[in-house]
Amino acid sequence: MCLLLCAANALRCPVPSQQLGHWHDGRRLQFAGATGANISALPASGRNIKLSTACMPARTAAEQESLRFPMQADGLANVLAIGTANPANCVLQEDYPDWFFRVTDSDHLTHLKTKMKKICGKTEIHKRYFHHNEELLRSHPDFLDGTLPSLDARQAIAATAVPELAAAAGANAIAEWGRPASDITHVIFCTYSATHMPGADLRLASLLGLGASVERTMLYYNGCNSGSVALRLAKDIAENNRGARVLVACAEITLVFFRAPDEARTDTLVVPALFGDGAGAVVVGSDPEEGTERPLFEMVSSAQAAIPWTEHVVSTTLGKCGLVYELSSELPSLVAANIERCLVDAWQPLALGQLMSGDWNDLFWVVHPGGRAVLDGVEDALGLDECKLKASRRVLSEYGNMSGVTIIFVLDEMRRRCRHSNGDKEDGVEDMEKESEWGAMVGFGPGLTVETMLLRAMGN
Repeated sequence: MCLLLCAANALRCPVPSQQLGHWHDGRRLQFAGATGANISALPASGRNIKLSTACMPARTAAEQESLRFPMQADGLANVLAIGTANPANCVLQEDYPDWFFRVTDSDHLTHLKTKMKKICGKTEIHKRYFHHNEELLRSHPDFLDGTLPSLDARQAIAATAVPELAAAAGANAIAEWGRPASDITHVIFCTYSATHMPGADLRLASLLGLGASVERTMLYYNGCNSGSVALRLAKDIAENNRGARVLVACAEITLVFFRAPDEARTDTLVVPALFGDGAGAVVVGSDPEEGTERPLFEMVSSAQAAIPWTEHVVSTTLGKCGLVYELSSELPSLVAANIERCLVDAWQPLALGQLMSGDWNDLFWVVHPGGRAVLDGVEDALGLDECKLKASRRVLSEYGNMSGVTIIFVLDEMRRRCRHSNGDKEDGVEDMEKESEWGAMVGFGPGLTVETMLLRAMGN
């Protein structure tokens, strides 16, 4: 009621006499200086409306800032917790060609199987996880034939599988965070696997027991940089809304583009040899509560850049047969040729010379593992030591490319490495070198788009 009274009083109080734009149908909204002129009815088409402007003085810039400032956080956004999840079905990369050609009834295409074995052998992937299994594929022969309508059936499965997978990752992140799920104020969910209204964000909120007033944002079809995009938006929300706690969730299943090999399309061998299923979640917030929240990374600065004339390099189209994913062989070389310029342009205003000696090896690196060739290109272009991309290479080996989800897995792996640098010992981290305090997170996606974020490891 108090809010309603304030809103009503605001209508009675005037603002400086001025004209404000047009209504969508061409009507003008006009302020007049006559005392007592109030809104009595909605404007008819073609008529002006008058608002009283006699009793509200113009606000100075300082006054405007004083109203805005209390709404903002005092400090930068932080990664407060990370959670990941994968489906149960795991396939070793060395077994994948035999499995793939068997479940697609394509064993007779021996020359294509030989070709896929060579592709799989070069990926540096050890294993991947999938929602789909042989039983599911046998019950949906339409998924295998690229000419049969199958979009509805694929989406029906994804509508349940995607939010449930995201909820598993989200529950892990919230458990690590240590505060009640009801304290989450915002949700950003990104996927290209499930497109429904209401979206997977609403289902996720229900599965996790988030409050009815949680503010949800759904991101579709951002591709392999979607996790980086969501983290950038979460940073903005956390820093501009005091007390906000943002849950970023990203989930993908490859069932949406799974189909039998096609002799006329090389991508029907490359894409299934590279991609896997998974979900990642991150809790982001500014001004961590002392004694309750343990910040992992400070999110210092973020930027996005599109490389001109590269729209064809990564693309997807959605049709009656599902999603068709196309990757150009130019991707690694284009990333390598542009990565340093993107970083310099994004960080030049930050006076990074104070943090670095001019060597990119002074940073730790959280890079989207789009493939072995992409990581090799980044490593060569920036002159990175072999150890600098170990986090990305380990995630690629253990999970494959999970599109936008993957950057969250790499961030989680880097968290483990930074913790090891700080003296905490964990299983399987004996090969870790001491990590830097400052680092770079880099994502790649359709466009060709490069997302960058400067991070600071808080454990150091």
